[in-house]
Amino acid sequence: MLQNIRQNVQGPAIKIVVWLIVISFSIFGIESILVGGGGGGVAEVNGEEVSPQELQQAVNTQKRRLIAMMGNNFDPTLLDDEVIASQALDSLIGRKLLMQSAESMDLAVSNREIGSTIGSMEQFRIEGEFSPQMFSSVLSSAGYTPAYFKETLREDIALAQLRSGLAGSEFATPLELALNARVDAEQRDLRYLTIPLQTFIDQQEATEEQISAYYAQHQDDFRTSESVELDYIELTPDLFRQPVEESAVLEAYQLAIENTQYKTENRVSHILFEAREGEDAAALQQRISAAQAKLAGGSAFSEVAAEFSDDVGSAASGGDLGFSSGDAFPAEMEEAVAALAVNELSAPVTTDAGTHLILVTERREGSAPGLDELRPELEEQLQTAQARTDLLLVVENLKDLVFNAENLDRPASELDLEVKRSEPVARDQAEGLFANPALLGAAFSEEVMEAGHNSDVIELGEDKFVVLHMRKHNPPQLRELADVHDEIAAIIVEETARTMVAAEADRIVQELASGASIEQLATDAGYTWQVELGADRRNGAVPREVLARAFEMPVPAQDQTLVDFVMTPSGDAQVVSLVRVNPGSLEALEAAAQISLQRQLSSEYSSLVDSEYQRGLRESADISVM
Repeated sequence: MLQNIRQNVQGPAIKIVVWLIVISFSIFGIESILVGGGGGGVAEVNGEEVSPQELQQAVNTQKRRLIAMMGNNFDPTLLDDEVIASQALDSLIGRKLLMQSAESMDLAVSNREIGSTIGSMEQFRIEGEFSPQMFSSVLSSAGYTPAYFKETLREDIALAQLRSGLAGSEFATPLELALNARVDAEQRDLRYLTIPLQTFIDQQEATEEQISAYYAQHQDDFRTSESVELDYIELTPDLFRQPVEESAVLEAYQLAIENTQYKTENRVSHILFEAREGEDAAALQQRISAAQAKLAGGSAFSEVAAEFSDDVGSAASGGDLGFSSGDAFPAEMEEAVAALAVNELSAPVTTDAGTHLILVTERREGSAPGLDELRPELEEQLQTAQARTDLLLVVENLKDLVFNAENLDRPASELDLEVKRSEPVARDQAEGLFANPALLGAAFSEEVMEAGHNSDVIELGEDKFVVLHMRKHNPPQLRELADVHDEIAAIIVEETARTMVAAEADRIVQELASGASIEQLATDAGYTWQVELGADRRNGAVPREVLARAFEMPVPAQDQTLVDFVMTPSGDAQVVSLVRVNPGSLEALEAAAQISLQRQLSSEYSSLVDSEYQRGLRESADISVM
């Protein structure tokens, strides 16, 4: 069926069907088809609705986080809307429950605290100062409105208060600290002996009969990896870079010197007065007059802004709005700013936002650099912009051409592109272009590998696109015995040696349990041995495997020694002899160690309380998912 669609998608019948679908969408509404119509919530938590918009915002936020985490290895298949939506909804329900709990405790966050927090956030600052333009730009690129961001921040701060209160309600008692110190600061006296694998490897040699038998029994271990050899077209802006005409450079230069960065810039502070609910014009004027009186009396503008301004974002920064070159603020403000001298206070200025008292705190004159200074940057910008435009046009044409083509030759020929050929690409490819998960998924998909179709044109990010076609499929093949002879011999020798090391370790354990001296056994066999007195759980001198096994062993009875052994990943054996256990003591710990233990327990208890509190909220809540 899919092949028929591919072959006939350009025909009149398909075009008629497509137009019928378009007409049906226009009559009935695409929204009713895709989401079933209706504007009800997706869940209800104790009578409070979780709206579809909230869920979509949470899904989008989670997607952006995943994309940022994966970077260039971004795999679109991981962005499964159904999975992400399920996780996001569960998180939203938990957040609703916590917010309801916070509200029941009358936890509140003031506008001043919101403004102070926003003003102190580094992502909204330029050269250490809060920038309203940066604030708007960052939020816009993240998909937030200022109002939504402020409300989310308000909730975050309230939840932090709630969690801080819960954490502060739990603490470790002196008895709990003493018991934990007894275990955590425990020290153990031990001896350990090392039996090296290499000693036994050097004594072994695999016979031809063993090699042949192993090859026959483990053939699946000696097959080549499945791979595909691909034809592909790779598109990047660099393919479309062309010399820039001088007229375009001159035009770009003229635009650049007219840009705000070369104009005179004014640093502006303001105090904003918004009309409040139920407030008449006289009351508004009274607030303005009070602020003017304080300024006239010598109060610092920043102090008056913090006290009177309704702009919570700038009030936290003393009213500072950053620099403007004449187009950042409403026209009425810009006109007033242009007429002010530095450190001169304006009369009240009215805009759509409210009434402003404006102060110009700094003015810097701009001067445009010469053409030669800007030429390299301008040429690069013009080349990149035109190359990207040409790239996207070619990509759109390529998408249409490869959909119906048998391979990539004709699309490449029509668009004057190069078809490249890959080396064999394995399913677990870890290097090169085809290590990208999206390309690997396409290369080994049923559509490409089995049906032999061209892939979609795949966007890899950073304006890079790839389309591929399978040239050859290489199924796993059994390698010849001669090719793996030495590899098998090494495997047999190592397996035999590992078995002998374990048997030797068991022998020594039995000898030590019978009363033999570890020093004498080590000397007789030529092994190294060590003594460690008072080893604690964080001892760095004792091998990790030895330390772990020593602290797993029970406390030996008086005048008793416990013996065991452990195999290391490298194949060596470590025989461990535990002589004595000295319980830890809180009093014996240094002050810093006591504080560290106290913080560790507090963190563990806080996490447990938070988890149990949320579980309790869920168990007692009325939650329904639509």
